Amino acid sequence: MPNHLLQLEGLSDERLTQLLDAAAAYLPAARGQGQVPAALAGRLVAQMFFEDSTRTRLSFEAAAARLGARSMSLQGAGSSASKGETFLDTALNVDALGVDAMVVRTSISGGPALLARHVRCAVINAGDGRREHPTQGLLDCLTIREAFGRFNGIHVGIVGDIANSRVARSAIHALTTLGASVHLIGPPTLLPGCFAGVARRAESVHITHDLDAILDRLDVIMMLRVQLERSAGGGIAADYREHYGLTHQRAQRLPSHCIVMHPGPVNRGVEVDDDVADDVRRSQILRQVTHGVAVRMAVLQESMPR
Repeated sequence: MPNHLLQLEGLSDERLTQLLDAAAAYLPAARGQGQVPAALAGRLVAQMFFEDSTRTRLSFEAAAARLGARSMSLQGAGSSASKGETFLDTALNVDALGVDAMVVRTSISGGPALLARHVRCAVINAGDGRREHPTQGLLDCLTIREAFGRFNGIHVGIVGDIANSRVARSAIHALTTLGASVHLIGPPTLLPGCFAGVARRAESVHITHDLDAILDRLDVIMMLRVQLERSAGGGIAADYREHYGLTHQRAQRLPSHCIVMHPGPVNRGVEVDDDVADDVRRSQILRQVTHGVAVRMAVLQESMPR
């Protein structure tokens, strides 16, 4: 039976640690510093991206190639979806080609879970609407674990457009399960009251609208992109930097050991100033990309039927 990866919500500490350990073993290969056995030689992976992507799509393709699998790519533009074919019908036709796994990004929240109920191959969620982005959550956790060696006692600030962020949701589920404390920070319009329910369910989740008041408490600061394509814009971008941007001045107030993360793409000068994003002492932004390959190698290998 295939092993789907649809979400991080509900996964145990043990399961998350297992996935992180498997990914850590692939880090040298992800860096191009050695080869691994072609464990997925002869396997076929369908990369189905109905939303734009650079890092996630290419890292899944790199992960498949490192493991010896072949990929075939399908993007929304130019596919039969533009002729009216349903999301499910497209997936059923791809499944009928004999693929072993499909990596799916869609604007439909719950879309990958729908496909998993109807196809025979493994389904891996590469981001579904505002719901979850599980491999991003895993790579973020891998980055934090590599930096600190633990999650207990670590304070992670997630800053910005949390209302629209599937990245934030996956990170919250994984980090709190693994023992970290999570601080959700953003303007009221992008951090709505529904997240109060998250805080009530998890004592390790804290909500604030004041970034400056919490800077000196953070071990990790994860900046999120303002998602204009999900109606997060309005007048937000104009004064976002003043109140929630990680400026040079704010970065100076962070503890010396605090690392800076961002899932990309980065709106430079809005969420993060150039010198902060490029600071090799703090910034983990490019390391996150490398970790994404390792995580996706682990997920692809575990998803395939033996």
